[in-house]
Amino acid sequence: MDESPPDRDLGAVPVAFARVLRRAGVAVPVGATVAYARALAAVADRGTSGAYWAGRSTLVRRPEDVAAYDSAFAAFYGHGDGSVALRAEHVPVVELLLDDGADDAAPPDDGDDETPPTERITVRWSPVEVLRAKDLARCTAEELDEAHRLMADLRLRAALRASRRRRRDPRPHAGHRIDLRRTVAGAVRRGGELGRPETTRPGERRRRTVLLLAVSGSMSAYARALARFAHAAVAGRRRGEVEVFALGTRLTRITRELSTHDPDEALASAAAAVADWDGGTRLGEGLRAFNDRWGVRGIARGAVVVVLSDGWDRGDPEVLGAEVARLSRVTHRLVWVNPLKAAPGYAPLARGMAAALPHLDDFVEGHSVDALATLAEVIGRA
Repeated sequence: MDESPPDRDLGAVPVAFARVLRRAGVAVPVGATVAYARALAAVADRGTSGAYWAGRSTLVRRPEDVAAYDSAFAAFYGHGDGSVALRAEHVPVVELLLDDGADDAAPPDDGDDETPPTERITVRWSPVEVLRAKDLARCTAEELDEAHRLMADLRLRAALRASRRRRRDPRPHAGHRIDLRRTVAGAVRRGGELGRPETTRPGERRRRTVLLLAVSGSMSAYARALARFAHAAVAGRRRGEVEVFALGTRLTRITRELSTHDPDEALASAAAAVADWDGGTRLGEGLRAFNDRWGVRGIARGAVVVVLSDGWDRGDPEVLGAEVARLSRVTHRLVWVNPLKAAPGYAPLARGMAAALPHLDDFVEGHSVDALATLAEVIGRA
């Protein structure tokens, strides 16, 4: 295990070995070859096992390719005696650390030779990191509970807007407006001697965030998890800065229900308040009710409005398109979160989604904890 690989040009080894793997049926992209070259250089002094694990951690993407990789490695490096046939197929490797021999020389045998130092391989992985990227619809009940705890830690930063109220400038600036009252008060304290004029700068206020959550049957796999996200948003902001509405066959305001500190109690209250949870969905009519009663009148004006829906609608798609366009004209930014967007080969072909898409500022994923963390960043920088 400790003898070095054959003496080859280090610049040519990664490319040549990648070609051998491709001939063996292992898919090796160019980026993986570059990563292997860097890993190989980092473990150049760690012998054959260093070369083996450098390739395993960068070139092998699927467990079924491990056997082909082992054969190709033995043929390429000329060690077919099984000395590098270490196995970790069933370990979700996040970080692989190769430490030089953990101990000094092992106790000697009966003969004169000593057993060479062994190399210790430590494999570290985190189930939390795996769960953060996992589709919420595919999580077990235990994984959903842990995902909900992760979402409780999300903090929704508010986007900022200019305020009419000006603030004191901590460092007076010549180009800012002079604060006459503070300037005169300072002169009085100094016995009438004028000093550097005090100035003010434009103030900032947090933009309101409005969450419109679809709770139809087609969203059942994601609705409760997204409601947890909405609860974290309400709990982490000042009163009135976040508004939440449920969209089903009717529109229901659930901000007050989600204001409870306990997330389980908050979701139970919200589910009890929404009579059509897991029912049908009429997004166009729901958005029309929101625009008529709440949105255009003030809640959505200058706000960041987020629609969390898969886009499936039983109503007229023309109504949905018209109401989304109407909403986009009064909002600062209109974001649509679709959990199905992360699916391979997804295209917004549903009539409702296709009608709404031209009027959106952002169209993002919402299928995992990581995707919702990204959504929080999108809202904060809007």
